[in-house]
Amino acid sequence: MSSSLKNEISASDFEVDAPDLRLMCKARIIAMVHNLRVAMTALALAAGISILGLSGNSLAVYKNTYVPDDYLLPLWPESFDIRPTTALVVGSAIATVVNVMSLCTSEIPSLRARAGAHASASLAAPVVGFIAALVAMAFFYAINASTTIDTFQSWTCRWKQVNMTAQPHFGTLCRQSKVGLILAVLLVPLELFVLATACFQVFLERKVGAVSHKRGGRGGSPAMS
Repeated sequence: MSSSLKNEISASDFEVDAPDLRLMCKARIIAMVHNLRVAMTALALAAGISILGLSGNSLAVYKNTYVPDDYLLPLWPESFDIRPTTALVVGSAIATVVNVMSLCTSEIPSLRARAGAHASASLAAPVVGFIAALVAMAFFYAINASTTIDTFQSWTCRWKQVNMTAQPHFGTLCRQSKVGLILAVLLVPLELFVLATACFQVFLERKVGAVSHKRGGRGGSPAMS
């Protein structure tokens, strides 16, 4: 009799604990996906800051060394298009801001506790960052392909072999422009990956939340945080 009672109690405990174990397993998966998304967002932020620094410095050098066309030895051509570099500055600045906002909502407890705001920021940030990086990259390539008007990259890379003792150092500026463009190209799939990860995380959180709410309504275990 005692053995039968123990078996019934053990079976009952197993029936109660099995759903809880599944919730715990899903919660661990959500935590791993969350950490992956945060890490990739931080990487996208680092890329955005690097692009902003490189492209911003290039524009600053241009503005500091630009002289009128009637100057004896102008360093820059009369027909010169700096819009591709400006596009990289604007696109990287937007990506930097939205990624900072995403990290804040993910790591600050008071903001992360607001499920709606957290989910919206997690999804909106990579969407905006992806669009900004894609537009900046496409704009850069479209204008830089011109054979009639020089851009910052085409001009500096054309004269990169010239040794200069003062600004502008064309070789350095050429390398900066190329690195900034490479980072912008890499930022596009990176933001897309962050978006896919965020969508998966939101899907899992809503699924676990629905199950926890359903079990809570039946007197089961409370939802796991």
